[in-house]
Amino acid sequence: MIIKKILSLTASIISVLILSFLFLINSNSDENNSKYYSSDSGILSLMYHRFNENKYPSTNIKMDVFKEQMETIKNLNYKFYNPKHFVNELSKPKIKKEILITIDDGFKSFYNEAWPYLKKNEIPFILFVSTEPVGKNGYMNWDEIREIERSKIGFIGHHSHTHKYLIEMSNKDFINDIETASKIFKKELGYIPSIFSYPFGEYSLYMKKYISEKFEVAFGQHSGIIDINKDKFELPRFPINEKYGDLKRFKSLINYNPLEYKSLKPEEKKIIDSENPPKLIVEFFDDQKNIQNITCYSNDGGNWKKSNLKFDKKTLVVNFDEKFLPRRGRINCSLNDNGRWRWFGTQFTIQKN
Repeated sequence: MIIKKILSLTASIISVLILSFLFLINSNSDENNSKYYSSDSGILSLMYHRFNENKYPSTNIKMDVFKEQMETIKNLNYKFYNPKHFVNELSKPKIKKEILITIDDGFKSFYNEAWPYLKKNEIPFILFVSTEPVGKNGYMNWDEIREIERSKIGFIGHHSHTHKYLIEMSNKDFINDIETASKIFKKELGYIPSIFSYPFGEYSLYMKKYISEKFEVAFGQHSGIIDINKDKFELPRFPINEKYGDLKRFKSLINYNPLEYKSLKPEEKKIIDSENPPKLIVEFFDDQKNIQNITCYSNDGGNWKKSNLKFDKKTLVVNFDEKFLPRRGRINCSLNDNGRWRWFGTQFTIQKN
């Protein structure tokens, strides 16, 4: 009888622990932002890949243009953000906006072309590395990555193992990919990086929850400015390449400010056909002025066009005319707030039929 009571009590305790764990998982997204209006000037993150590899215009930037962009940042009196403070400072509003440089994939052209310039000018950055291609043709090797890691300005981020479309993998294969990379990082660097970036900026809700348990923060590839209310596991970055890297556009985006919001739904960014197009619902803070001035553009139907907006006080509903085409659906919104341009974007991954 006593044994039965002990077993029953043990079962009850386990049930409570399981329920508590599930609650924490389900409420995790609510804990990822501060959720109060802060007038945060934010951190504007730029994303680069290749340098002077002109046959890849969608991921390449020419070095002379890159240098002009860095000089533009200096001339506009913006400070380059040091990633060593990143995790601990995300909850603190910034009085003046700073610029964070990020580099994805660890291509050899970064090491040969951009690294000497960044080192000479002491410009800090995060280098996101996928472990499987390290040392292969066109990629940096571990000695070069360790050279970056030992410097005062280079910080290494986790970018999966294979850099495949992780969102198309089974949950088991996705976890195996991340754990494989983590073991390699531990072996080669002595630690597992605490900052992650999703390959192609794609993630499902399951992936995001898993990443939130293993890392401190994670970056996507949707445009926007980081403020204390942005979800720590879907932080925005502006992709910079030959097509979207001209100085006129660059000067414009560098001056963008955060557009803070309480919530953005749906939280699931992997969209199946029966849910395409989704309804985007964004709840803003009461303190945000001029919200009626917001304009959004989306690529539903395959072409960029002005979105249909409806307001209910401080809640914005974006209704899309057509289905988003595979592979990615994007929405960008801007607001003229008494002369200060505010911006946020989001991205959906559209599942093929």
